[in-house]
Amino acid sequence: MEVADKILVVDDDEEIRSLLGEYLRKNGYEASVVPDGKRMWAALARGKVDLVVLDVMLPGEDGLTLCRKLRAGSDTPVIMLTARGEETDRIVGLEMGADDYLAKPFSPRELLARIKSVLRRARSLPRNLQADDARTIAFAAWRLDLVARHLVSHEGVVTSLSGAEFALLRIFLSHPNHVLTRDQLMLLSKGREADPMDRAIDIQVSRLRHRLRDDPADPKIIKTVRGEGYVLAVPVEVEH
Repeated sequence: MEVADKILVVDDDEEIRSLLGEYLRKNGYEASVVPDGKRMWAALARGKVDLVVLDVMLPGEDGLTLCRKLRAGSDTPVIMLTARGEETDRIVGLEMGADDYLAKPFSPRELLARIKSVLRRARSLPRNLQADDARTIAFAAWRLDLVARHLVSHEGVVTSLSGAEFALLRIFLSHPNHVLTRDQLMLLSKGREADPMDRAIDIQVSRLRHRLRDDPADPKIIKTVRGEGYVLAVPVEVEH
């Protein structure tokens, strides 16, 4: 018997919570609904959740903050909801680690389609390196500080990273020795598929190699796999 996916809806609007919970259950999901971040953490502590639907505007800690904290210790997919359809809100949400973003008002059917798409994408990716309570990740001659979100060289020199650089490096470190296509990297870092003419990932990889002092003519850390994508080609050690 197939086990139903568990969806957690976090929204302070009681009507929306009730509507989405009922709709998801009718469509074969095991749905739980909570009104705020405190109850979200309690629900996550009770057992595995396959996907979180998270409203941006919440009492107490907002959805963006909750998403960032969730993503720091988990690869559980997140779909953000917001009453504000501003482009900057969408970008910030994706940079915080959300897998998709849906502006209110929306139809439950559209959310259902997004949930199916995000779960399908997440399960097509290589298995993630488990680092739920990690503080640093060591690789090559570097350590990535997951709390301060910067690099530290073996000489102790600190290198600051932009949000995009940190997110992309974390993706590589979470999937060591697995070839990641440009589409996969775009989905994981930006929450969308790559356009055939979009070279954003190539540019970000180039910048990251520069930060890591990885010779672009003969890279040893992030290697190019012709016709496929990129691979982090060094051992990775999670430090707690």
